[in-house]
Amino acid sequence: MPQPLKASASPVVVIGAGPIGLAAAAHLLERGLEPLVLEAGDGVATAVREWAHIRLFSPWQYDVDGAAERLLEPTGWVRPDGTSLPTGAELVTEYLEPLAATQALRDRIVLGARVVAVSRLGLDKTHGRERDEAPFLVRTIVDGRVVDHTARAVIDASGTWSQPNPLGQAGLPAPGEDVAAPFLLGPLPDVLGRDRERVAGRHALVVGSGHSAVNTLLALVALADDAPGTRITWAVRGASVSYGGGDADGLPARGELGAALREAVRAGRVELLRNAQVASLAPTGDALAVELVTPRGTERLVVDALAGATGFRPDLALLRELRLDLDPALEAPSRLAPLIDPDHHSCGTVPAHGADVLAHPDAGFFIVGMKSYGRAPTFLLATGYEQVRSIAAHLAGDERAARELQLELPETGVCSAAPPAIDADGTARIDAESGCCGAPEPALIGFPTGLLHGRSAT
Repeated sequence: MPQPLKASASPVVVIGAGPIGLAAAAHLLERGLEPLVLEAGDGVATAVREWAHIRLFSPWQYDVDGAAERLLEPTGWVRPDGTSLPTGAELVTEYLEPLAATQALRDRIVLGARVVAVSRLGLDKTHGRERDEAPFLVRTIVDGRVVDHTARAVIDASGTWSQPNPLGQAGLPAPGEDVAAPFLLGPLPDVLGRDRERVAGRHALVVGSGHSAVNTLLALVALADDAPGTRITWAVRGASVSYGGGDADGLPARGELGAALREAVRAGRVELLRNAQVASLAPTGDALAVELVTPRGTERLVVDALAGATGFRPDLALLRELRLDLDPALEAPSRLAPLIDPDHHSCGTVPAHGADVLAHPDAGFFIVGMKSYGRAPTFLLATGYEQVRSIAAHLAGDERAARELQLELPETGVCSAAPPAIDADGTARIDAESGCCGAPEPALIGFPTGLLHGRSAT
């Protein structure tokens, strides 16, 4: 277990004012600790606003943090109907903006402060003597100026939205990807609204097999009903496609997504290309030529727009001067990685985990939320809320509360075995033959706020 904080006048810096970052601030305040939330955007939940048009597949009962709700209650705020499914826009306007505007939080959030580095005051990462006693140095850029903050601890909840995976093979950008930008729609385009004119009556290619891809494909199917000539091609890297748990999914809206897409493929409304890797991209006039490597050889598609739903990866550059313990494959905290590794665990029903699992050699530093999952695609908001509850308890010295983890996630309908147990030292026990899920195919499980953490099957 990491060591609790010693007394300090410095705040706990939280990087990012999204759902998990604001929940972290609420839990810190509840524990008598002073948070300072640094947000790069000009408003809270900047990433969520990018997919404001998306309806969540998790109802409100899973989308609101307990400590955040306790901050909101004195303002007269009432939680929306727990069974209804908010859009990203509603999550912001009905929950996150009111939370950020509470008297407790509004003066503790700094907007337009982009964190570019985290280190230890006076020490680079090569110096270990009395390192744990040194405060953190958090460097930001505000209006083009460098502004440094000292912190007694740092919670990185900056997410991964700004770091989409490239479209090419082997984790690398496809040749020509840099000049294809005018044809790229992003991971969650608004094809029924903002981006409609780019795809209506045209040929759209979607690359990826996660919920980002599913959401975009179903929106394109709806668009095709109203815009004749709209053609939809779906390319996945793997040989098989899982459509999720269907009726067995504890979140009905999530199960319905996979079922609807399966039917669209069967009906020929979506052309599915399996074992298709993007080899190159090349603008050709007012269209984009896409070369795909398939078992049949190299195939060429000419499309009008391409939505890359290939997942995300964490930005670790700002953490270069910290001593981190990250899994070399997933870039997630090493004790968390076995619980979320897509090669073994595709169902999303991850055991509760907190400060001990998320700790790093630099005491007092934690990565939480989507970024804590590195390159894995199964993060859920409720998981992040439990992460920051445990960390706040630990930082306040309440180790009993930090260890008493409680997290109830809805079943996905794709697991055939229980999730792994966590030993007292924070190590996960996994069945070496079947993994914790026993599911042979990657499942369409994703981040509940926007289905945005898609990952192509490999």
